[in-house]
Amino acid sequence: MSGIIAQNTLDSSGLIKAPEGGGAWTVIKKITASSDSTLEMVHGTSDVTFDSTYPVYSIKCINIHPSSNTDDIKFSINFTTDGTNYNVTKTTTSFDAYADEADSSAALRYLAAQDLAQGTGAQNLSYSVGGENDESCSGEILIFAPSSTTYAKHFIANFNFYNSGDYSVHDINAGYCNTTSALTGFQFKFSSGNIDAGDIVLMGLSSS
Repeated sequence: MSGIIAQNTLDSSGLIKAPEGGGAWTVIKKITASSDSTLEMVHGTSDVTFDSTYPVYSIKCINIHPSSNTDDIKFSINFTTDGTNYNVTKTTTSFDAYADEADSSAALRYLAAQDLAQGTGAQNLSYSVGGENDESCSGEILIFAPSSTTYAKHFIANFNFYNSGDYSVHDINAGYCNTTSALTGFQFKFSSGNIDAGDIVLMGLSSS
């Protein structure tokens, strides 16, 4: 026998043990914002790995807070193939769900204005983050095979943010970088002001 049954033999606790083996996430690099205009990671610099070592990469953004003098601003990502210019061509799609604190307004909608159609600009991840002390955005971007020189590079971004009008907004963006050149890094920024605080964590998923 194999798999869950074999590994659970004579176990009467009712717990199910997952099969041995399989992929595992590895933390590659963590950076912490401190009034930075941009935050970036580039393969081969400062112990950053962003190549064929892992088939899937995760970028976790934790409590990204804008400067206190800014409000209703966008948090975005862009990619690079040369480590310097963050202007990779992208086609994306976007939708969100929101509800306010008073439970008086809620909706699920497609965000055509947030799409990119062969655009080289940054992709918005959170479009109206509040600047109050307790307001921020958090989320994750999954990037698949960024070092491929055959295929476009697919990514999925899943974020929630504390809106400047006291809304909780779940913002989902996905698309592809339309290049067969390997991606070598990425950059985050707000549309106005600095990234006052927050952590960016890069992780890689092994295939075995």
